[in-house]
Amino acid sequence: MSKTDPVRQVLANLIFETQAPYTPDSILREFRATHEKRLPIHELLQVLVIISRKRPNFEQVITEIKQILKSKDPMYALLVFAERYSEDGLHLRSSPLSNEMASLATSPLPSKSSLSTLSEVHASASCTSRGSLVDEPQGIATSTPSKSCESETAFSKGLIPRRRQLQSQRSQGSNREERGDLSVIKERVLNAVSNRSMSSYRTLTSEAASGKTSSSLKTGTPPAVPPTGVPDEYRTHLLWDYYKVDGNQMPKTEIAALPLVSQQRVILDELLHCLTGVRENFVVPVLPDPSSVGLARFETVFVVNTHLDRSLAELVQEILPLASHFMGIQKIVTATDGQGQVINSLNEALQELTYDFYLLIVQAEQELHHQQLTIQKLLYYLQPTLWVMEEVWTTLVDIQLNEDRGAAVLTHLHERIKRLEGDRAAQKLIIGLTRKAAEPYMRMLKLWIQKGVIVDRNQEFLVEDNEVIHRDELPEHYSDDYWEKRYTVRRDHIPAFLEKYSDKILRTGKYLNVVRQCGKRVMPTQQMHLEFDPNSERYVSVINDAYYFAARMLLDVLLAENDLMGHLQSVKRYLLLNQGDFTMQFMDACEDELSKNVDHVLPMTLENLLGLTLRLSSARNDPYKDDLHCELLPYDLVTQMSKIMNQKEEYWQAQHRLDLSGIECFAFTYEVKWPVSLVLNHIAISKYQMLFRQLFYCKHVERQLCKIWKENAIAKKFSPQAAELYRSAFTLRQRMMNAIQNLEYYMMIEIIEPNWHIFIEKMKNVENVDNVLRLHQDFLDSCLKNCMLTESSHLNRAIFKLCKICLKFCEFIQRSQRFFLDAELKSMVCDSTYDSADSSESEPESSQRPQCETSLDPADTFSERVRRFDLEFTALLISFLTQITNMAKKNTADRFMNLVHRINFNAFYSDQMDKLCVKDAMG
Repeated sequence: MSKTDPVRQVLANLIFETQAPYTPDSILREFRATHEKRLPIHELLQVLVIISRKRPNFEQVITEIKQILKSKDPMYALLVFAERYSEDGLHLRSSPLSNEMASLATSPLPSKSSLSTLSEVHASASCTSRGSLVDEPQGIATSTPSKSCESETAFSKGLIPRRRQLQSQRSQGSNREERGDLSVIKERVLNAVSNRSMSSYRTLTSEAASGKTSSSLKTGTPPAVPPTGVPDEYRTHLLWDYYKVDGNQMPKTEIAALPLVSQQRVILDELLHCLTGVRENFVVPVLPDPSSVGLARFETVFVVNTHLDRSLAELVQEILPLASHFMGIQKIVTATDGQGQVINSLNEALQELTYDFYLLIVQAEQELHHQQLTIQKLLYYLQPTLWVMEEVWTTLVDIQLNEDRGAAVLTHLHERIKRLEGDRAAQKLIIGLTRKAAEPYMRMLKLWIQKGVIVDRNQEFLVEDNEVIHRDELPEHYSDDYWEKRYTVRRDHIPAFLEKYSDKILRTGKYLNVVRQCGKRVMPTQQMHLEFDPNSERYVSVINDAYYFAARMLLDVLLAENDLMGHLQSVKRYLLLNQGDFTMQFMDACEDELSKNVDHVLPMTLENLLGLTLRLSSARNDPYKDDLHCELLPYDLVTQMSKIMNQKEEYWQAQHRLDLSGIECFAFTYEVKWPVSLVLNHIAISKYQMLFRQLFYCKHVERQLCKIWKENAIAKKFSPQAAELYRSAFTLRQRMMNAIQNLEYYMMIEIIEPNWHIFIEKMKNVENVDNVLRLHQDFLDSCLKNCMLTESSHLNRAIFKLCKICLKFCEFIQRSQRFFLDAELKSMVCDSTYDSADSSESEPESSQRPQCETSLDPADTFSERVRRFDLEFTALLISFLTQITNMAKKNTADRFMNLVHRINFNAFYSDQMDKLCVKDAMG
């Protein structure tokens, strides 16, 4: 315990009286703690009650302290508490100024200064003899604490040259010294936690002290005027900034009347004070210009007394930039305090630099008082420090002018290190500052890549958490948004040395988050040590190791524990029509229901029929069959594709939902749970549905064409002449069947199956979930593209039109067979009696068909209608094949031409296609 600390002295006396289980340091630690780590007010009061309960007036003091704690900082309340008991048993033996001197003498010094200190250059300096202080007028000594390993006598001689003030202060009563010292400390604490002006503070102090006189009046110290450039709240940082103190000044010495040796001694003394921010008489700082911008805001201009010897003045002018740079650094440190973790950590490193600088000044003062220092020697000693300090000042000013914060500060420092190649001293210092400034950022990075947790109160980290807190704000498809939007990279928050690894850092934390949400405990394989080092990229290997660990863990969760491949097989089995028997049984069961208008279709009926079909087909052994469900969309496939492709004029824009049948709006959907939903998310399922709807619709058309082929068996009962009329209809039906079946075969056998096998083979070698997502997306995109669902909507429309004309033709054939309205066919019907076997095949089906409300146009014969269907279908098919051919010419990598060769296998449509191409070319 330091004897010069009045607060510790009071606490020690009280603890000794009550034998309380505390120490002065432990009590000070609790009262100095930040708001988050501080004990509640009632517990702090309990500590004070325990240590002061033997004092007769402790109840009144505790009541007063309780009121102060409600409105002021706990440290201020502790100082008031110590002040109340200081009159009873505390008698100091030194003034406040000597207290500061003793604290300097007893504070530890760094083992190695980051600056070029005088101890490195002048190791032979001795401080064993005790010399008397000079009686010449001196400036106000700085109270900024310095670290030192010298003796208390040497420091007291070097730092406090004010003998007359010390003697006058010692002559006053010790009680007044105690009260004054505590009041000064109390004033600093209140300034540190309040933005009030000095006048309002004195009002509060007078009220808290019950009308007692302030310390400045007791000690005879004149009240301080507002500082020249720094707000009051920064005064607790011990930043003098050439603070002007009026009144009780010593008589000014005429510098011109002194000999050269005395001038040098006086100017050296003032110069050392000036380097620490203390205003002097012969080296005076110019008041800063409030309108100054740029570097001028952080520069200090000095005016040297004109009566000083010219040679000395020139040497002084060479040293004064160091004072300007040092004070500029102090201004920036005080102005940026609390502006983020990176800035705070940088300021902490600059404070250590400040201690080293004060050590340098202390050593210079020692030599000065031993009559061993000249201004030339001081310049020689300070020259390396001047260069380094200028570089630090320039770097900090650039950061301040650019308003850099967080990662931008680290980027600026990193670039500065590169530009300082060749200047080892300055580069080494900037590397040390950067390493210290990067510590909080590296701690956030370590927590993210080790546990997937973000602790970033100041929004400085490169990963941003966009978590939705309220359940009513959750998006409809959270799994899609989770992977893409939950965690995002803020590009302007990435330090330059981490920019290449930002995506890997993002994925590492995302993987760990998914693993944690699956209920698994994340245990890192090894301890991580992350530290900025421009000469070594060890942190890169740490990031890579964390990434591969997280990737392997999540991949194991998806593939082994949640059977991702089994779910993908089930999706292919149902949504890509890979389970043939199930597809046919389902269409047989649901055909009547799906042929209705979409508003008349009952989803519950479809669900029941789906469940029945799943259990009757070979799909009954699928463990994930219950994840399959039916869905009725409010639009057909063409409208959906038009919306996706952002078409201004949609093909089906005028069609209303009432005109759509259930078969046009029907689709399967597949529901999965977390974390499989990361891969089979809503977007992926939507792509599967688009493929399913096109395949399912083509399969429906094929079934209708097969049905009229079966019903056309009635033509066997016609006479040869009548059957000849049906031949054109049979030919057209076969051409339609050939086009639709080849289209299905092309999509299922030539596109989906090969891409699926490629996907499965690549899945065997995946290393992380991002590869899984990319491969799965590539598989779906390739299928959609080659199935003509993404290139442009006109191909999809052409397929839809072909299917529509086929369905209309099937409907026409069924009506013509039902009513025989064509006169030629009616007269040629054979009168012979049908065989019993043929009757059993055709008549029951005819009797079960519902009667159609419309009939054929009496003006058109059967052959004319068939010819019209033939012309319309042929035109649509030739246009479709021509579009595919033109597209294949632009992109030969696609497989579109395979479909052309399948449909036009015998060049039946070639001549007509050539004519169409010539017609288009001629306009």
